[in-house]
Amino acid sequence: MLMEALAALAAAGGGAVVQAAGTDAWNGMRQRVGEIFGRGDAARIPAELERLDHTARVLAPGDTDGTAPQRLREEGVWAGRFEALLEGLDDAGREQVAGQLRDLLAFVAASAGDTAVATGTAVARDGGSAVTGVKHSSGGHRGPARAAHTGNAEATGPGSTAVTGIVTG
Repeated sequence: MLMEALAALAAAGGGAVVQAAGTDAWNGMRQRVGEIFGRGDAARIPAELERLDHTARVLAPGDTDGTAPQRLREEGVWAGRFEALLEGLDDAGREQVAGQLRDLLAFVAASAGDTAVATGTAVARDGGSAVTGVKHSSGGHRGPARAAHTGNAEATGPGSTAVTGIVTG
C-alpha cells in the first residue's frame, strides 16, 4: 500500500474521531478505535479508551473559545497515532488495520451524519442565499446532522436569505 494512501487513511481516521465526538456514533466509534489500537491485547484497550475520553472532554460543547483550534489539534493527534500504528506494522497487519479503519470511517459516516463546527458568516445580498452550517436539499442526504458554533447570518435586499445552522428540505 502506498505511504500516501496510508497517510490519507490515517488523516481520515483522525477526522472520524473528531467528527464522532459528541454524537450518537461516539460509543461505537470509541470501542472500535480501542480495539484497533489494542491489537488483540485486552489490557491495552482501557488506556486507549481513556485517550478517547480525553478527546471527548476537550471537544465537549460549551467551550466556545477554543473549539476550532482544539478540533484541529485533536484531529492531528489521532491522525498521527493512526499513521504511526500503520507504519509500525508488517504488511499483513497493515492491511488488517487499514481494513478496520475503512470500516470505522463507514460506520462514522453512517452514524454521525453531517457536521459543521465553527463556520464563518453567511452573507446574502440582492436576492441571493447563503448558508453556514449543514444544508440538505430535497432528495439529498438524510440522517443525523450537527451544527455547533456556526457563524452569523446576514441577508440584505429583497428575496435574500441567510441561514446559520441546519437547513433541510
